[in-house]
Amino acid sequence: MSGWQMLFYKEVLRFWKVAFQTVAAPVMTAVLYLLIFGHVLEGSVKVYNQLSYTAFLVPGLVMMSVLQNAFANSSSSLIQSKITGNLVFLLLTPLSHWSWFFAYVGSSVVRGLVVGTGVFVVTAWFAHLSFVAPLWIVLFAVLGAALMGAMGLIAGLWAEKFDQLAAFQNFFIMPLTFLSGVFYSIHSLGPVWQTVSHFNPFFYMIDGFRYGFFGVSDVAPELSLSVVALFLAAVSAVAVNLLRTGYKIRS
Repeated sequence: MSGWQMLFYKEVLRFWKVAFQTVAAPVMTAVLYLLIFGHVLEGSVKVYNQLSYTAFLVPGLVMMSVLQNAFANSSSSLIQSKITGNLVFLLLTPLSHWSWFFAYVGSSVVRGLVVGTGVFVVTAWFAHLSFVAPLWIVLFAVLGAALMGAMGLIAGLWAEKFDQLAAFQNFFIMPLTFLSGVFYSIHSLGPVWQTVSHFNPFFYMIDGFRYGFFGVSDVAPELSLSVVALFLAAVSAVAVNLLRTGYKIRS
């Protein structure tokens, strides 16, 4: 294997060795969300005038799991390596900053897709789902996971202890995820909050992913794809530059 492939393999193996925690636990959490919200709102909420609420909820939960776990993979790996001190062994290798980037982001995409697939397999039994545009489903899942993997890379480089990483996740990632339309269509909101939602990049990832299942969405999927691609390019550029300069990993 080349250097980046070996690092990629090591990162995939890292989360797979504790799959009960990194894969099974998020799947269980998503199922609990579905059982609670689906049971309470199924009979009283219809989305797009044709979908049951449970069917609407399943893709949102799948994509939310993909995004959160892609972020957790790269961020937790870096902060753990920094705190335990084994990051020095990577610094001794001739790996370029691009190798680091592709390995960490690539493994984050793998973890996000594995967890998302697990959530889908379990929750799909609760609703009738169609696959109007499967290519859009795969595209948004991969791009969204890559974006969150790159964002996790930035958070892992910036944080110096687990408390800082937890704050980043609890006060930034979690609110943006829950306010992105996972549990509701933004058309059910007032005009002001609809406008606010359009400034949330997570909304476009969720909405574009859901379009692949039902062929309907709150905004045009082409717009969602453009926004997600733009944010991915911007976040990736920042992450690569931080790796190139050795931000907080080289004294």
